[in-house]
Amino acid sequence: MNLLRFFPSRTVAFYMARLFLVRTFGILAGFVLVLMALNLLGESSHILAHPENGDGAVWRYVSLRGPELIAFMMPYSVLLGTLLTFYTMNQNSEVIALKASGMSAHQVLAPLLVASLGVAVVSFAFNDRIVSRASAALDRWQKADYRPVPRDHGDRSNVWVRDGDDLIEVDAITGRGNAAKLSGVTLYDRTGGNLVGLVRAPNGVREGKGWAIAPATRFDVASGKLTQLGRTHIGEGVRPDQFTLATVDADGLSFGGLNEAIHDLSDAGRPTKALEGSLWHKLSGPLSAVLMPLLGAVAAFGLARSGKVYLRAVMGMLLGFAFFVADNFALAMGSLGAYPPFLAAWAPFLLFLLIGEAVLIRSEE
Repeated sequence: MNLLRFFPSRTVAFYMARLFLVRTFGILAGFVLVLMALNLLGESSHILAHPENGDGAVWRYVSLRGPELIAFMMPYSVLLGTLLTFYTMNQNSEVIALKASGMSAHQVLAPLLVASLGVAVVSFAFNDRIVSRASAALDRWQKADYRPVPRDHGDRSNVWVRDGDDLIEVDAITGRGNAAKLSGVTLYDRTGGNLVGLVRAPNGVREGKGWAIAPATRFDVASGKLTQLGRTHIGEGVRPDQFTLATVDADGLSFGGLNEAIHDLSDAGRPTKALEGSLWHKLSGPLSAVLMPLLGAVAAFGLARSGKVYLRAVMGMLLGFAFFVADNFALAMGSLGAYPPFLAAWAPFLLFLLIGEAVLIRSEE
């Protein structure tokens, strides 16, 4: 019942939401068309450089690149859609009429907040189901220089895996599962973080729950002696997929897929802090659409005849772009390990939520 009272007029709520959504998706369509045209100017020559590629390859590039551009421009479009909606309503004195009817600033803003929450949900689903797959496919295609993508047989080189305190380095691994074969195996035997010995072997195969390597030698750090071990067993509990894990591209995985990859990399003893930040950002990124009406609300209030509506719109735009700068900066710091993953993804959102609320309260006063 209290929620219904927050929207004193259903007609006004639908009217404002419709204005906001039409402007947002109209701006988004314009941005995507312009950016796609610019992308094609730079990439079409590379795509058509191969005789086997024709118009179909260009349209394939459009279908794979388009979702990325939509996801990239969505928050900016929501910001500009908010500013254009409020600027128009203020110019037509519609906001003044709403406040004169007894509506607070939060009630005026409520329809856009609900509509932007819907945009955030749709954006998350679109990113998770479509953008991640398109990004992964485009990345593989570009690595193949727009030629047919070769099949991944799981071969990897220069792989590191943690086994308790010990580290296992493999120059190359071929095959998958129990048929996997290791080449150039080095075991760094550590106790309490200190290196006590090196075990090396040119070959290794799966044996039981571990790996049999031969012919192995052991170098003892304390005594400096080299011992011939012959065939020996290492890596008890180290799975074959821990060696064949590829480099994880966070943009090319869904939320669930990235979460699973982080667990696998963690089991393999590889760093995951940057990926954890990207995982949280898959939630905070789409949810940033909810911030845009709050940051752009400064354009809604103030008398149109004061001549400062345009200035207020510019202030709202600056607040929005300041958020995007802070968001990218925090993600970069998270990738470098300077910020914890959760803080890197959510700190800009929470900070600008407070800033937007402070500006809204100040405007209402």
